[in-house]
Amino acid sequence: MKTNNENGRKLALAVGIYTIVKAILNMILGGGFGDIIVGVFIAAALYTGLQYVNYVTAGYLVYIALIHLPANISHISDNWIYLIEGIADVACAALIFTNSDIKEHFTNKWDELPELFNK
Repeated sequence: MKTNNENGRKLALAVGIYTIVKAILNMILGGGFGDIIVGVFIAAALYTGLQYVNYVTAGYLVYIALIHLPANISHISDNWIYLIEGIADVACAALIFTNSDIKEHFTNKWDELPELFNK
């Protein structure tokens, strides 16, 4: 798979691995198996470096953090681990939005998708 910035790919893949680890933790704490599928999909999408995948992923992470924020704050004694997870989600999204290496990694064109696997 072609990359335009190796360091950006490593950082994006670290965020992808975070989503998998987060999903496994949530499954252990009582969630479902579906989160692991989403985490693997996000990691694979971040690896590709396709345009705008980084923004979609960052938006998803912030969305998930925001929809769970009221419950996590109102039940902070029981949900402190989820509150920390939400903070980590927002931090990963901020990294994706602001890091220049990650932005450079996400410059592969969607119409070049078949060619990306050959390089």
